[in-house]
Amino acid sequence: QVQLVESGGGLVQAGGSLRLSCAASGNIVGINAMGWARQTPGKERELVAAITDARGINYADSVKGRFTISRDNGKNTVYLQMNNLKPEDTAVYYCLAYQYSVPKFWGQGTQVTVSS
Repeated sequence: QVQLVESGGGLVQAGGSLRLSCAASGNIVGINAMGWARQTPGKERELVAAITDARGINYADSVKGRFTISRDNGKNTVYLQMNNLKPEDTAVYYCLAYQYSVPKFWGQGTQVTVSS
């Protein structure tokens, strides 16, 4: 089992920045990618960004140029730097870990609220 603990959410004005962190612990054998997804009420969870062990990175079109995902393998931690935030970025953000390339473990979520 893998535990994911997120931090860094909060309230920010439009145009501001936040940095999310997610620390993984437990049996991380086979964890070869990590990422961030977000969800708003009534909508499906959306993958925002993901990064693989080989440093391959993917972003949702809606965040390209504004969000940056990075990973510190030594600390088993993944970060999401969010700049130029917009009200439509308001959501609960979840950290996820891929085991053998399959999304397997999820964090508890952290709220990000962007005011206009």
